[in-house]
Amino acid sequence: MSNLYFAAYGAVLFIPLFLGWRSVSKHSGQAPLPPGPRLLPFVGNAFDIDVSRPWLTYANWKEKYGDLVYSRVLGQHIVIIGSMKVARDLLDKRSAIYSDRPVLRTNEEFGISFNTAFLPYGDTLRLHRKLYHHALNAEASAEYHDLYIRKAYQLVVDLLGAPEEMEKYLETYSGSLIMAATYGYEVRPEGDPIISCAREAVEIAKKILAPERAALLTAFPFLGYFPSWFPGAADRRLAPYCRKLVRRILDEPFEIAKEKITGSGRPSSIVAKFLSEDEDISPAQEEFMKGVAISAFVGGTETTASTLHTFMLAMLLHPDVQSRAVAEINAICGDSAPNFEHRSSLPYIEAICREVLRWQPVPQLGLPHMTSQDDVYEGYFIPKGTTVMVNEWALSRDERIYPEASRFDPQRHLTAEGKLKDGPVFFWGFGRRICPGRHFAELSLWAAMVSILSTIRIMKAKDSEGMDISVIPEYTAGLTSQPKPFAYAITSINSRREEQMRAASRVE
Repeated sequence: MSNLYFAAYGAVLFIPLFLGWRSVSKHSGQAPLPPGPRLLPFVGNAFDIDVSRPWLTYANWKEKYGDLVYSRVLGQHIVIIGSMKVARDLLDKRSAIYSDRPVLRTNEEFGISFNTAFLPYGDTLRLHRKLYHHALNAEASAEYHDLYIRKAYQLVVDLLGAPEEMEKYLETYSGSLIMAATYGYEVRPEGDPIISCAREAVEIAKKILAPERAALLTAFPFLGYFPSWFPGAADRRLAPYCRKLVRRILDEPFEIAKEKITGSGRPSSIVAKFLSEDEDISPAQEEFMKGVAISAFVGGTETTASTLHTFMLAMLLHPDVQSRAVAEINAICGDSAPNFEHRSSLPYIEAICREVLRWQPVPQLGLPHMTSQDDVYEGYFIPKGTTVMVNEWALSRDERIYPEASRFDPQRHLTAEGKLKDGPVFFWGFGRRICPGRHFAELSLWAAMVSILSTIRIMKAKDSEGMDISVIPEYTAGLTSQPKPFAYAITSINSRREEQMRAASRVE
């Protein structure tokens, strides 16, 4: 049964709803709440939101009410940010107030409360981020250049060998790269048990972390105690199974990483760097490190694969962009396969990376922030405990920053002289919640995109009469978003680079 039905059943519980309504109908201070849609008694805006694509509802509200919109769902204050300026003003400049997270009982129940992304703001999060900074800062991420390139070359070889399995190989690239860097673990080409286990756990987590469900359970935590037979609570039956999956992916790759620690001069895995900080690691410290390590894997795998899927779609729809990219690569690399030594000389490839991230943000809504105290912004009162959503879709379509924002155009990130601009970036998050693995992610995306562009052309598929099959971009909904399946064809455009990549990908 849908989350709306779940909300409806909660709405009939009159007494707790009445108390919730009373608690939000008044606020301290004399400043008004931000503008927003009309609130119905008790339920607020619970039935106004398109739960499958809430970012579109929020974008419509932005057009009516402005860049800061107030909403309420069953007693829970919600503020939606719809512009870069407001996001910077609140999440960056006032990060001490806007860095908390809603705490949901379901995170504990499903075994995922350890994840860095879900931690409330405090000492545990600060320690997580300290470890991330040590292992994944810009300098540390650059140590893995050879790994990015080897995995990217393998991706090209796989795509040419079985082009019909594009989505599978994009997922394999992102998963195998992060597993190798995090644990020193080489993923099996087919049916890797750890990857399969992790993907299953992620799919369950995506179901229980839908934005509207998060808002509902934040407002009324007692709903999380309803038995699994209660309408709308059936997903809770998966909780014991999910905990088993999570336990496995916490333990198995970590033990592999411990076994692989050596005195070689090769870059250490992230886990090896964690463990090298202290020779005497307690069980509690080890459990903590397991959580940090698997958070890096879970946080990066699906977002990287989804971004690359959008990249392939964008290249199919814009052959002129492909042609310009190939010309730039040919001019700099000749017939050599590109690598990171060429990166600074390939600004158009960098511009493509940025435009892919802007054009179709993988999380259309960033993970919710929560205020840790009352605040007043531009005359509007924002209460303590307010869920704060950044509508990344609206930011990506802001015509004030991105003219003709719906158009895919890498040139918008370049100056007239062809140099990269220092433009605004929203896709890595804001403030103290900015993605700690963003440097690693940027390098892995660049390696994959430049390798594909240098060696492969993705084109429209032909029907039985030899005519192009048209493609209309469609995206999945949920916590993350990626293209729905589309028709395409793939061909090699440089046999010399292809052979270099085959040779390099065979080297372990």
